[in-house]
Formats: sequence, C-alpha cells, structure tokens
Amino acid sequence: MTICPCCGFKSVYILNRTVGDACSGCGARAVGEPLPRPEHELPSYGRSLVLTVAGALMVLVFFVETIIALAQRVPFSFSFWSWVAAAETASWRLKWVAIPATLFVLFGSRKLYRSIVRLPSDFCGLRYARRGYAASLAVPLSILVMIGVTVPERLRHRQWGIEAGQYALGYTFDRAFFQYREKFGKMPNDLSDLRQVPDPDGSIAAALNSLDPLAYTNAYRPWADVAALPKQKPRTLRGAVIRNASLNTATDDSLSDSLGEGLSFTNYDLRLPGPDNLMGTEDDLLVRDGVITNASETLRRVSSTTSATQKRQP
Repeated sequence: MTICPCCGFKSVYILNRTVGDACSGCGARAVGEPLPRPEHELPSYGRSLVLTVAGALMVLVFFVETIIALAQRVPFSFSFWSWVAAAETASWRLKWVAIPATLFVLFGSRKLYRSIVRLPSDFCGLRYARRGYAASLAVPLSILVMIGVTVPERLRHRQWGIEAGQYALGYTFDRAFFQYREKFGKMPNDLSDLRQVPDPDGSIAAALNSLDPLAYTNAYRPWADVAALPKQKPRTLRGAVIRNASLNTATDDSLSDSLGEGLSFTNYDLRLPGPDNLMGTEDDLLVRDGVITNASETLRRVSSTTSATQKRQP
C-alpha cells in the first residue's frame, strides 16, 4: 500500500507502476521511487489512550455522582453503609448513562482491546489499555448490581406509597364523618349527605367523586348501638284514670325520646377499593369509626376467632 505524501490517499502498490503515474486522489506525480519501509517503526498509542481515557472518565463520573449523593444525605456520615446507599442513589441517577456506556464497552472498547492484543508490536500501552477496559466494564456492572440490589426495596416503597394514598382517602372520609356528626349530631344516612359539610380545600368533594355511585352502593353502612329503654316508675296518684293517663303519657314520651335517640346513627362501616380499584377483593380497605384495616386481615382475624371458639366448645 502506498500513501500519497500530498493528500494522504492510500493506494495499493502495483509492481509495474511507473514513477510518472499520478496519484488517484489529488493527481500529484511521484518524483522518484517510494521510500522503503523503516526497519524500526514506533508503535501507536492512540487506541490504548482511548481505552484509558474512557475507563477513567466513567470511573470519575460515577465517583463524583456518589460524592454528590453522599453530601445530600441527612444525617451526613462517612460510614460504610452511607457510602453504599450513596452508590445506590448514584446508580439510579446514572441508569440512562449506563446503557449507552455498556453498548460502547461491548462493541467499541472490546474491538480496540482485541486489536491491541492481536498486534502488540504495532500498538503500545497494553497494560493501560487493559486497565481502562476493565474500568469500563466494572462501572456499568457496578451500576447494574446496585440497581438490582435496591429493586425489592424500591418496590416495597412503591407499595407503601400506594397504600398511603388509599389510607389518605379513608382518613378524608373519617374527617368528613366527624365534621358531619359535630354539625348534625348523627351519622349521615348516605355518602351524598357529606356534601353538606364545609369543604374549603375540596378534599371531601374529590373523595366523593372518586367513588362510582353504581359500584359503591353498599359500601357505606351506618349503624348504632340501640340503648335499652329506661324503666320509668309509675307515680302514685289518686284516681285510676289520672294514674293511667299519667303513666301512658310518661311512657309514650320516654319511648319516643328513647327511640329517637336510639335510631340516630353513631357508627359507620365504609368499604373502599384497594390498589386494584375493584370492590369485593381481598385488598379492599375497611374503615370502621376511623380505624382502617385490610379486608384480608379482617377475614383472617374472624376465621381465627371462629376456629378458636369452636375448639373451646365441648
């Protein structure tokens, strides 16, 4: 192969080529025979330099991002687990950088490193190239390991966030029930009655609008513990007619008052959908007087109580 000294065009050397033949690239003509190849050629360091710089740059970026994540942690600490947590945070921040970096390592760096290993006489810096190539492999692998370790914990936190949103809906309804009872002295007969409660921030209206009236017809059930009617001692009066009239009047008044007080709803049960937004499943939430539980836990508690009671019976 012959390289033109004027333009750098490479052409295949032909034995019968004359001196007067022009360059195919620029048209320059040779003034003499081409120079022979030197006995000793200096090896190239360009490919080794590329691998070294690439590996050092990836390590530097990961280390700087880890330092930033460590500085943002509260409380600040240089303990081992603090460094691990900071590295995990840096890995999640660099996850979109790790994908192209991994592709570059698999295709570009691997090809350069293999060419250096195959022709050690033409390329120098094999030791530095090996270290840079190893660093380029280690950083994406570390990012993948850190992300893989934290995936279960992040899924758990995501589930907690979903449950917190569902619990917030239950607490909003409980606050609305409390305000309604404070205003009217009883529980509402229907969920739509909660719109009579003052709602300055619109949270109660948003909670009511999130429930489909057709799907949640039987979700709300108000109830009350009907107290026993108080026993009235008849007053001793002269005359049977006066005594009977007094007894009937007192009994009717006390009966109507007691029934009126007994029929006022003081408690409630509210069933809300779980994360799947479907009613009647095991992940539903049961709200009873401000206490929120899962339907599955309630069923297990009831079944365990029933089985224990059956075992105690002879």
